[in-house]
Order: sequence, then C-alpha cells, then structure tokens
Amino acid sequence: MKQTRRKVASAQTSVRAETLSEPNALPILDSVETMTDRAYSALEEMIVRLELKPGVAVSETMLSEILGIGRTPIREALQRLARERLVQILPRRGIIVSDINVKAQLRLLEFRREVDRLLAKAASRRASPEERERFSRLALGMEKASAENDDLAFLRLDREFNELCLVAARNEFAASAMGLMNSLSRRFWYLHYRQAADLPEIALLHAGIAKSIANGDEEGAARASDALLDVIEDFTRNTIEIDVR
Repeated sequence: MKQTRRKVASAQTSVRAETLSEPNALPILDSVETMTDRAYSALEEMIVRLELKPGVAVSETMLSEILGIGRTPIREALQRLARERLVQILPRRGIIVSDINVKAQLRLLEFRREVDRLLAKAASRRASPEERERFSRLALGMEKASAENDDLAFLRLDREFNELCLVAARNEFAASAMGLMNSLSRRFWYLHYRQAADLPEIALLHAGIAKSIANGDEEGAARASDALLDVIEDFTRNTIEIDVR
C-alpha cells in the first residue's frame, strides 16, 4: 500500500507540474476552483488513467494524504464519483473503485448517442462568442494531440470539451444525464485504446464536432457526433474480442 501511495503521489505531482509548466495550456472553465473541485479533478483523472485500478479499495485518509487535501473535500468528491459510478461506497466495506463491464458500456453508448447529438446541436445554437472561440481552440488542441498521438493531452482536452458542451448547450436536463456518462466512457477508452482504438482518429473526430459548434453548424455537429459514436461503438465491440483471446 505504501508503494502504491508513493507511485500515485509521484504521478499526481508530475501531472500538476506539467499543467503549470504548459505555457499554452487552455485555462480552466471557471477560474474559481474549490478544494472539492480540485479533489474531484485529481481523483477522476487517477481513476480514468487507471492509477486507481478497478476493484481497488481506497479510503478518505489515504486519498487525503496522497493529494494533500482535507478529508471533507475528499469525501464530497467521492460522493460525486459515486453518483457517476466510478466508485462504490459500501457500508462496512469502505470505498471500492468500480469494475468495468463491456455490456454495460454498450448500453451506456445507446443512450449517450442521443444525448451527445442533442448537446452538440444545442451548443451550436446557443454558445456565446467566447464559448465558440474556446471550441475553436479545443479543436486546435485536439488536432495537435492527434498529430502527436498524445493520450494524456487528449484525455484532458476531452474532459474540457465535454464540460464546455454541457455549459454551452444550456440544457440542464441533458447536462445532468451526460455528467453521469463522460468519465465512465473516458475510463473505458483509456483501458483499451492501445489495443483496439485509433487515438489520432478519435481526436480528429472530436475536433470536427468542436469546429462545427464553433461555426454554429447544428447539422454538421450532429453528423460529426454520430460519426464519433460509430467509431466508439465499434471500438467497444472490438474490446470483447481482445478480452476473450
């Protein structure tokens, strides 16, 4: 356990240092970030990147020591992660990082396709000029991640893209539904993408949606969203073949 803590703490320190040293890094959506937000962002990335593996048991005390954040923000972040099904909080058993299930992932994608399309069209219609500029910048970032095959840059841009879509669409019901799906999808992708996915293609498909939204092209955004989900569904089915080999 001590070795795991040292490894995760080192990774988190590296992540923070990278972020601070990137002169062209995109700013966060909201400059006012609470300690709970910090705890959630750090834990979500650790789970998505499998630094906290499916099935592993964690505790508030352990995570507080790793991140250098108080237990109250950690507890609130874990409650949010539980709502998103990334962790399970079990009475008398503690906190467990949730397992990954391919069949459940395919069911999630059935629903996600419809919500993604709705969000892309709504964001194309309702985004502010500042948000459209930000989508343009995200598209450039995605294209750079594609060209460099940079998985970490893509994951961070993907999370920011998802968050911006939820804001720009201005539909609280779709945002609530999508908020429960994004992290699960990102973790599944990160687990299998080296064997079954084409990161440059995925990044470019995201860039296509971002460009359409920036240009106010509702139908183009819907088509780009469907094209992305087609690839993601194929990728998810391909993982079944990998797992049974």
